[in-house]
Amino acid sequence: MQAQQNETGNLQELTRRQLLELEREKKTKLQLWLDLIIWLLPFAAGIVAVLEYTQIPDNSMNRNPQVYLVFLILLIVAYGVYSVVSLIALRAGNRDIIDKQRYRAPLFSALFLLLAFYDYMTLKTGILTQPFVPCLNFVINAAWSDRAMIIDCTLHTLVLLFEGYFIGVVLGLITGVTCGYSKRCRYWVDPVIKFLGPIPTSTWIPIMMVVASSLYGGAVFIIALGSWFAVTVASMTGISNVDPEYFEAAKTLGASDRQLIFRVAIPHAMPSIFQGCTQAMSSSCTAIMIAEMLGVKSGLGWYMNWSKSWASYDKMFAALFVICFIFTIVTKTLEAVKRHVLRWQVGVEK
Repeated sequence: MQAQQNETGNLQELTRRQLLELEREKKTKLQLWLDLIIWLLPFAAGIVAVLEYTQIPDNSMNRNPQVYLVFLILLIVAYGVYSVVSLIALRAGNRDIIDKQRYRAPLFSALFLLLAFYDYMTLKTGILTQPFVPCLNFVINAAWSDRAMIIDCTLHTLVLLFEGYFIGVVLGLITGVTCGYSKRCRYWVDPVIKFLGPIPTSTWIPIMMVVASSLYGGAVFIIALGSWFAVTVASMTGISNVDPEYFEAAKTLGASDRQLIFRVAIPHAMPSIFQGCTQAMSSSCTAIMIAEMLGVKSGLGWYMNWSKSWASYDKMFAALFVICFIFTIVTKTLEAVKRHVLRWQVGVEK
């Protein structure tokens, strides 16, 4: 049986690839040259960023100028490695990687040009006043010199984030599944959700600073509360929208209440549940920054507030970039998990 399923899956994957090959129209020479230019455009944009940084005179003092130059070169080299991998895959008959690179090439080009523009507005001309808006070389140097504290604050932020997030998600799943399946439970919980839902997460921070026995526990509660609300509403909505005919068919086959919940209700509500988990992460990221800035004595939010108090704006921007990078990785991870779990859905790519 397992062998038959694997054979069916391979046949479906092969059919999908064959369809993609058939859908690709044969391009003209002009279109091929245009694709090549766009594919190579990030190299040109990277060289523009390097020339802008090295050839235009600085408007202010620039300590350790080679650091940002090495950063730009590493980005160009990374794109070059990506290109080599794409070409190797293309020679092996796999066009997917080079097609994705062609699609992302304009974004990579825009990134290099944005870096050049930002450096021109800060270090080269001073239109964006320093040190309040530091150039990227200042930011990278600050992040490297204070890397020990940034790493420590990052670990504290991640522990606080995931502790509050997972508590809220687990409780939200329990509440949402119960209320979505049972009208009696929904009767009692629905008013609470409608009452707490419109209240912003930041509103609870002053209350938690007074009521909570510790600032850390209060921050966990605030993050968990926002996650709980998002997951509860999404799970309850998803299970409520399951076609009643599925439950009737399962009951006819002798399914118990437990099987109705775990084999029918939850699988069909998974798209809504994952949507709620994504919204919960967004809410948690906002709540953790506010909580750390106002109360918690460690973390990236606290580090930003502390740097601002000492007028170390380069360190503040370094922490800001770390926050953006971490939350981007977390969001991408959630999307990857969602695609993997929901790969059975039509229209969801593996």
